[in-house]
Amino acid sequence: MSTSLMYLLLRQVLQMLSQLARDGGAKDVEILVLRHQVAVLRRQVHRPDLQPADRVVLSRLLPRPRWSAFFVTPATLLRWHRELVTRRWTYPHARPGRPPVDNRVRGLVLRLAAENPT
Repeated sequence: MSTSLMYLLLRQVLQMLSQLARDGGAKDVEILVLRHQVAVLRRQVHRPDLQPADRVVLSRLLPRPRWSAFFVTPATLLRWHRELVTRRWTYPHARPGRPPVDNRVRGLVLRLAAENPT
């Protein structure tokens, strides 16, 4: 996963650098085309299936004032964070203390104690 994440981040950085080198008119046309593509895809897919790398890009690279233009709500980001924490911090669910003794063993010990008082 880390290799694919690094690849996606490097790709995003290179795309941003190439967009800085373009003139304003070409960027405006590209933004209009991309917005139209997003509108078409939203009509076809109601709930997209996001990968962990997509989540990193959405939550870290997109500035907070622009979150309203995206389909991920702040509640979704909080849910992703909770799921990440629950996957990371897993503790054994064993009860503390000594495990219970089997009834047959308990009966045997009591019988031996009754037969051998010394």
